[in-house]
Amino acid sequence: LSSSSAAQKTNFTKVHGLPDITPLVSSVQETPEPIPTTVKGTIPTWIHGSLLRNGPGKFEFGNHYNHWFDGMALMHRFQIEDGQVTYRSRFLCSDSYTQNSERNRIIVSEFGTLALPDPCKNFFQRFLSRFEMPKPTDNASVNFVKYKGDYYVSTETNYMHRVDPDTLESKQKVDWSKFIAVNGATAHPHFDPDGTAYNMGNSYRNKGAFYNIIRVPPERDGPEDTLEGAKILCSIAPRDKSKPSYYHSFGMSENYVVFIEQPIKMDLFKTVTGRLRGKSLNEGVHWDPNQETIFHLIDKQTGKEMPVKYYTKALSTFHQINAFEQDGFLMLDMCCSDDGQSINNFLIQNLRQSGEALDEMYNTMSRPFPRRFVLPLNITSETLLEQNLNTRPDSTATAVCRTKNQVFCTFEDLHGEDLKDYGGLEFPHINYARYNTKPYRYYYGCGFRHLVGDSLIKMDLESKKFKVWRQPDLYPSEPVFILSPNAVEEDDGVILSVIITPVKDKSTFLLVLDAKTFEELGRAEVPVNIPYGFHGVFNSSA
Repeated sequence: LSSSSAAQKTNFTKVHGLPDITPLVSSVQETPEPIPTTVKGTIPTWIHGSLLRNGPGKFEFGNHYNHWFDGMALMHRFQIEDGQVTYRSRFLCSDSYTQNSERNRIIVSEFGTLALPDPCKNFFQRFLSRFEMPKPTDNASVNFVKYKGDYYVSTETNYMHRVDPDTLESKQKVDWSKFIAVNGATAHPHFDPDGTAYNMGNSYRNKGAFYNIIRVPPERDGPEDTLEGAKILCSIAPRDKSKPSYYHSFGMSENYVVFIEQPIKMDLFKTVTGRLRGKSLNEGVHWDPNQETIFHLIDKQTGKEMPVKYYTKALSTFHQINAFEQDGFLMLDMCCSDDGQSINNFLIQNLRQSGEALDEMYNTMSRPFPRRFVLPLNITSETLLEQNLNTRPDSTATAVCRTKNQVFCTFEDLHGEDLKDYGGLEFPHINYARYNTKPYRYYYGCGFRHLVGDSLIKMDLESKKFKVWRQPDLYPSEPVFILSPNAVEEDDGVILSVIITPVKDKSTFLLVLDAKTFEELGRAEVPVNIPYGFHGVFNSSA
């Protein structure tokens, strides 16, 4: 399965006897009206607001979906007030969900599932329908994002839904392509302190594919405003215009957007002809370990792509941790794997395996680890070739000019050897409000000694030591950091995570950890089942 087994051997501890997690990737009911929770311990009374989470919640309509990313979006809200918590959830009323529900079959194709031909059509109509381009889904199941003060749920197509953060009701379907010439956008925008949002999205033109940097202003001109004023800051040509790279997110420092062109490739010919061949979108995505990864820097003020490109060996990344500039270098911190095949490993049938088949599945996957690349910014025609330009003390990353516009980089680990025993780290989070684009000391994430996160980790970048919250049969969601009032130090605050279990029915709880000590402060138990989700945000009402 893997093309980088030698690299993998050093990168993880093999595991045996993994527990079956089928209930964590199974359909559940929504809870549209708020219900109370049972609080154990203490939830700080200074927390005012709601944790909003998104992820798949329904995995079949007559037929089963094939891929974890295909499940219908189920939004969750944990409302925290005066030390008490209520919970509600609601399926997103997307066109996909509505049409599928009405017919009780999969009408709209998703990333890993091709919609079946309409049985009501005759043979000739069904034959012709194979030549139609698949319509993009509006099943926005990946994240909650904020533009101009409004909350949206987002996936990676051109459709988002504006939602009411209190009731979770869908207010409006919004199409990126009505505002700017893109065919989609990531579910991981970045934000300047003034609320200006940056994102990335592809466009497909006569001359092939382009990657686009998008900027959305922070202010609304009127109450009905959505993405008005959005602009394409810069368009970047892929290395191969017929096979652009897949990307889930990007990096941003104070002055630059950093696009990581990784060798997870989307074959546009396969995508366009997929319906004809009876293949879903994910069949057109492949990993090419022989291609290098390229870092592109774009000046946020001018929109200009920097002429110098930074290269490293083939890697895959889903999430960045942080990026900041210091002393003429740009530090790019992200969770990376040496193999990019995992996107096609998250088939539901794989996640629902048990016994030796489950162990084998997990043990052949490359682990994600936090790494830092150090990119020298001041490259000129005078810069010496074939010398390590990274002069930062205590940094083992390298950056060597191969030509005047090409710098080859190697990473340094942002962890010690002991992180390997926890399966690496993903779903990274920082004190974003105060430390995004700035030098920082701590990051938080999930350890992955299973196909989903099974521990919470706090890493100290100064000592490379970490603190862990881990309990048997409990699976935590992405940690979300909330700054405490009057916070002085970087880790003054709490971590919120939703904990689920496959071994006991309706035993979900919201966990609150002291971000400094990583000790449990309290938990709010809620008698519902929740599948393992993706991302979320804290919406403060303070």
